[in-house]
Amino acid sequence: MTPATAFARAFAAAFGAGDAMAMAGLFAEDGSFHSLTGQFLQGRDEIARGLAAEFEGLYQQARLVSGKAGLSQMGPGAAILHQRFVVTGLRAEDGAELPRVAALLTVVLAAREDGFQALTATFGILSA
Repeated sequence: MTPATAFARAFAAAFGAGDAMAMAGLFAEDGSFHSLTGQFLQGRDEIARGLAAEFEGLYQQARLVSGKAGLSQMGPGAAILHQRFVVTGLRAEDGAELPRVAALLTVVLAAREDGFQALTATFGILSA
């Protein structure tokens, strides 16, 4: 069970481990994810496949450093999470390390039988 307040930690841990299945498991079966690279992935299976490809490329050595977060409860079974991260270790196609970037994860969470899951999430780069 993932409580709403623990979602960002679970997301960062799965991302740092390069575990696409664990990340997809944070989403509702029909959830959607707009990734850092601009992919729009619909459903757990597609989220897992899309992230697995990113972990073999751009995200291969990437890690997340947590920053400021905010959680807005929308009732007993729903919340919106905003979590800032610094993304380090991104790699270009030639293997060269890219500069770190600031990113924002915005997630709509809903309580399900097995805990809070993401209905939809956007992980985007913040401009300087």
